[in-house]
Amino acid sequence: MKIIISDSKQELGRQAAQAGAELIRQALRENGEANIVVATGASQFEMLGELVAAPDIDWSQITAFHLDEYVGMPISHGASFRRYLKERFVDQLSQPLRAFNYINAETDAPAECERLSHLIMQHPIDVAFIGIGENGHLAFNDPPADFETEKPYIVVNLDEACRRQQVGEGWFPSMDDVPTQAISMSIRQIMKSQSIICSVPDERKAEAVKGAAEGPVSEDLPASILQQHPATKLYLDRESASLLSQSY
Repeated sequence: MKIIISDSKQELGRQAAQAGAELIRQALRENGEANIVVATGASQFEMLGELVAAPDIDWSQITAFHLDEYVGMPISHGASFRRYLKERFVDQLSQPLRAFNYINAETDAPAECERLSHLIMQHPIDVAFIGIGENGHLAFNDPPADFETEKPYIVVNLDEACRRQQVGEGWFPSMDDVPTQAISMSIRQIMKSQSIICSVPDERKAEAVKGAAEGPVSEDLPASILQQHPATKLYLDRESASLLSQSY
């Protein structure tokens, strides 16, 4: 894991997007196509804003997946990750993607996991753009996360800390409004990505960042598994890096 610390969220987003864009260009040069994963949440605002404006990317040769979606969530809801990605990523690109494989969690969740799993197994991921939750989750794999399942997409239960974060970020008015289940990309599937660009701003993520970067690898802090990925870059701002014991 390589750690890059920026002075601001904006600089973090710019650096992460530039690194990710170059990895996409490299995949396009080598393979004529690229497959990517795109994350959601407040931590991705700046990065996505920079990524959609990155030059010299033929988006028509790119297939994209996303990490997670609440079970039963309609795309019309303000917290829908399908809506988030459509508005902040897909609709902002200069040309249409080859495909964006949205998670439709309004249908039968296990069947949707099977559909997406079949698709992603045909599209090895070149670059995964991800974040880390306040509780250390990756995608919606809350602690203790399943490090063993080989299923690419799974149905997961959301813990209280995860649901509280969604209220704190303003996606829901109260805890009662936050769904208790989601469809999530699994830990092993995320780790199969050739490269991972992980963007994590804000002081509220500092404890999770410390555990992910410097703590033992544990299912109780799912993001710690990134230490075992050979091509992960962790982009932080001064606030999210504030508890790290080493200088980077």
